[in-house]
Amino acid sequence: MPTIDINCDLGEGVDNELDIMPMISSCSIACGGHAGNLETMERVVGLAKLNGVLVGAHPSYPDKENFGRVSISISAEALKRSIKEQIESLVVILKTRNMELNHIKPHGALYNDIVKDRGLALLFLESVAAYREKVVLYVPYASEIAKLAKETGYRVKYEAFADRNYNQDLTLVSRKAPNALIQDPHEVLDHIMLMVNKGMVKTASGTAIKLLADTYCIHGDSPAALQILMYLSQQLPKKQIFIKK
Repeated sequence: MPTIDINCDLGEGVDNELDIMPMISSCSIACGGHAGNLETMERVVGLAKLNGVLVGAHPSYPDKENFGRVSISISAEALKRSIKEQIESLVVILKTRNMELNHIKPHGALYNDIVKDRGLALLFLESVAAYREKVVLYVPYASEIAKLAKETGYRVKYEAFADRNYNQDLTLVSRKAPNALIQDPHEVLDHIMLMVNKGMVKTASGTAIKLLADTYCIHGDSPAALQILMYLSQQLPKKQIFIKK
């Protein structure tokens, strides 16, 4: 029986974590770069522990003004320092609750940039080197960051986006485009099932191309996040597929 691991990006100011936590397997918590602070991290970590949800760090470019969704000009050393500080701030909170960091998943523009930029991908891996032995990286299939991480001994989980449309080159459709988001729960389920059953994703142009995934993300700040997750939690068991805990 295949399993579907559903993850969410949380702690980003929407304040819907109480409702979301029972319906997911893992969460990536904003740790101060694009959103979040010590108070939000402590609250979301507490909810994760209560619901048995695995916790990951969600570092980004240090740019709250643009919610980390814009590539910024920043020195390599400054970016390394920021990524390290963001992750460490979450790890400190996890330790107070006797919890371990499960994974690291970059956010927004940083996530997108290390898909194609090998130099930036290497910088990111250098920034998280302290966690190489214990932590999984959530990264996209066939990306530079995935290839380089595997070459250098990191454990990876391929992540796919259940609520986003893809371009032909497996990049995400720009959020500026009207078809960037998939908000109909039925369409999200179809999107997931094609990836689960066929290892393929239907792109925005209508063609299906190879995409492998170990975990599927629903963005916590999506307007339809709760509606989608409720529908998935109802429908997946009926298809003999379950959300892994």
